[in-house]
Amino acid sequence: MSERHTVLRSLHDVGLAAWHGGSLMGAVGLNGAARAEGGNERGNARIAASGWEKWAPVNAAAIGCHLIGAGGLLAVNAPRVAVQQGVATSTLVKTVLTGAALAATAYSGLLGRKIRLASSDRPEDAQKATEHPVDLTTAQRHLACLQWLVPALTGGLVIVNALHGEQQRPTEQVHGMWQRARSLAQHTPSLPPHVPTTSWHLAY
Repeated sequence: MSERHTVLRSLHDVGLAAWHGGSLMGAVGLNGAARAEGGNERGNARIAASGWEKWAPVNAAAIGCHLIGAGGLLAVNAPRVAVQQGVATSTLVKTVLTGAALAATAYSGLLGRKIRLASSDRPEDAQKATEHPVDLTTAQRHLACLQWLVPALTGGLVIVNALHGEQQRPTEQVHGMWQRARSLAQHTPSLPPHVPTTSWHLAY
């Protein structure tokens, strides 16, 4: 319980910070700037899509770092997940939130690429856009929802991570393990009482 895992924690926390902060800045700052400067629907879409596309490689690296750190921390904390009351539940919640955030991020990236192609003035992009047609207005509306959903989900991960930090306090670990032991003891069936063998049982 006293071991340090600085590299894993750094990958986990820095990756999550970049994932959450970048998605929040994009939803607030980049999309807002695109609406202010684009002039029309296609111009708004082109500016926003271009900015998100430039951020995508950094975001992918941040997500990769976070997943590596999260997987490593889960491995080293597996004994606590098994024996400390409450840790398994919070770990399950974290896993579900991570999966949802990954799905939302991937789908928003796909929609963003389609919007960029549909709003581009370059002939080669226009040709690609005809292969994957998209209703620009509908796609932008869906993308706007997803780009707010991602920071909401990653913000939830930040909260669960704070809970995990609290659960690692020595007093919390002792209390959680004691509660887990009590819970297991309550569900352990008792052995039937032993009936001593007397002499008349063996008599003919």
